[in-house]
Amino acid sequence: MKMYKLTAFEANGEKLLDESFQAENDEAAKRHGEQLLLEKDLLGKTHRCTSPSGKLLLFHS
Repeated sequence: MKMYKLTAFEANGEKLLDESFQAENDEAAKRHGEQLLLEKDLLGKTHRCTSPSGKLLLFHS
C-alpha cells in the first residue's frame, strides 16, 4: 500500500482538508480521493491529490 495526500482549499488559501490515506495504486487513490471530497462537500473547491512520487492524480482550481 502506498500513502497518498489529499488537500482542499478555499479561494483565499485557507486549508479545508489535509488528509493522508493509503491505497493499492493510483487509480484506487483517485477514486478514494473523489469519494472523500464528495462526502465532505468539497468537490467544487480547489483540491489536489498527489501520489508518493509527486504525481498529480486529482486537481481542480
